[in-house]
Amino acid sequence: MRTRSQTRNHNHQQQAPPAVVEPFNLEEPFDNPPLVPMADNRTMAQLLQAPSWGYCGCHPEFPEINANFELKHGLINLVQIPTFFGHDKEDPHAHIRYFNKITSTMRFPDIPSTSIKLMLFPFSLEGSARIWLEKEHPRSILTWDDLVSKFINQFFPPSKMTNLRNEITRFQQRFDESFYEALGSI
Repeated sequence: MRTRSQTRNHNHQQQAPPAVVEPFNLEEPFDNPPLVPMADNRTMAQLLQAPSWGYCGCHPEFPEINANFELKHGLINLVQIPTFFGHDKEDPHAHIRYFNKITSTMRFPDIPSTSIKLMLFPFSLEGSARIWLEKEHPRSILTWDDLVSKFINQFFPPSKMTNLRNEITRFQQRFDESFYEALGSI
């Protein structure tokens, strides 16, 4: 067992490697510092600001609509009834099916149904699901198919499908137990 003084003395015996110091070049004048190219022309205050692209509410990217169109409050309420939060027990496939069922009843002249779906879908999300959509990179979701694919992969990844499939294939019922009892042990 060492005392404090022995430990202190032992630590001083080990020497740090010598520091390498570059010599200062006196031939270069002080008034002409080397030019360092800047990545952009933003001020320091602008560079220190948090990125705002995830907070603007502009995701997904909507196709341009060449018609006089406005989302009415009633339409938004209609898709908010089955709100998807992104919990483990929620089924993203069921959410997409129900959302498609609701939006398939809406028809507007000169406006593609996929554009309406893209505009209304963010209103059907809350909690971690809404945070996920807001954090998606700009222009990463351009079509309804892009949105559905990313949504399903986020909230029902292939690994979850594999785990469920393995759980089903490994299910066993003992000879002396009922099916209900065997299901209860899962």
